[in-house]
Amino acid sequence: MADSRPDLLPRLAGFARLLHDAGLDAGPGRLTDATRALGQLDLRNQADFRNGLRAVFVSRKEELPVFEAAFDIFWAPPDPRAVAGQVPGRSRPLPMDPQRAKAWLDALGLNRSQMKREQEGEGVPPTSSGYSAEELLRRKDFEDMSWEETEQVRRLLQQAPWRIAERRTRRLRPAKSGRIDLRRTAQQSIRSSGELVRLLHRQQRVRRRPLVLLCDVSGSMERYSRLLLIFAHAIARREDVETFVFSTRLTRITRLLRQRDLDRALAGVGKSVHDFSGGTRIGQAIAEFNRKWARRVLGHGAVVIVVSDGWDRGDPQQLEHELERLRRSSHRLIWLNPLLGSKGYEPLTRGMAAALPHTDDFLAAHNVQALDELGRLLAGLDKRRPARK
Repeated sequence: MADSRPDLLPRLAGFARLLHDAGLDAGPGRLTDATRALGQLDLRNQADFRNGLRAVFVSRKEELPVFEAAFDIFWAPPDPRAVAGQVPGRSRPLPMDPQRAKAWLDALGLNRSQMKREQEGEGVPPTSSGYSAEELLRRKDFEDMSWEETEQVRRLLQQAPWRIAERRTRRLRPAKSGRIDLRRTAQQSIRSSGELVRLLHRQQRVRRRPLVLLCDVSGSMERYSRLLLIFAHAIARREDVETFVFSTRLTRITRLLRQRDLDRALAGVGKSVHDFSGGTRIGQAIAEFNRKWARRVLGHGAVVIVVSDGWDRGDPQQLEHELERLRRSSHRLIWLNPLLGSKGYEPLTRGMAAALPHTDDFLAAHNVQALDELGRLLAGLDKRRPARK
């Protein structure tokens, strides 16, 4: 792969530029350190070559996936399966601007194979079967999207007209009709020398229902986590939303997602959540939520949405018990599963088998169209809690 030929240094400088464009610290100092480190290694050993560069350019845990993706796309030979913004052999794209990603793929010779594949008829045309390009994008699985398509989906989610159903509160407000407001009517009659000029009315105030998101960011959800967090950010900008993520433990990210800039919000989430792509203990995470957060955030008829594929290493009896408790405390409990949109999928895992009896709605979350269906469901929720068996 790499050896002691004279062209190694320019290649190494090119790799440093790629890391810099992907957001890592890869300045001249790091490049000098990398040159010195490689001078002490056997460059014919691929593992030593990768580990040496990793030791120089990676300083934080969250930078490791970016380095691995950049290393694969730069040092690996061109892969005929590569698409714009996508890392060969990996589902994780590089976090960079789509135009810059396309320029890098062109420079590395990876887009030529994509163009050839499209000329042979394997690519998806902009329109087919009467659907527009945007409609096709709405139906495309998040797992199969390139980085450029992910950016387009981000704009679609931010522009989506999310509106949570309203609920009646105990507070009253003046109105033209409804029950008679005796106090205001009497006060008005006093000002008019005791004459009853007209009757005043009042009605109950209405407010949007609060929303609580519990998102699974474990290893099995890695390919969907980013877009689901973009979805959470899009809702949090306009609704009363409390957002938590979990893998082996629960982390509240509500304040982070209230930032207007999405990239800064997601960067803050990456720094605050230390168990991304880890194992899954859904029951334990929901137990922690019930114990520490339920009384704070589940008032006023909150709607709870759990986003997970149901793969769980924890105790299914604990998950069943905690979901039953969570359901009693919420107006409605909705479970979103990205795998539900896959052909032939059946919820047979231990986690899903334990969860389904205690959820009001079981919906897919694998593309924009599925999230649109969720939006329609939230907008049409009943004012009263649904009857539960």
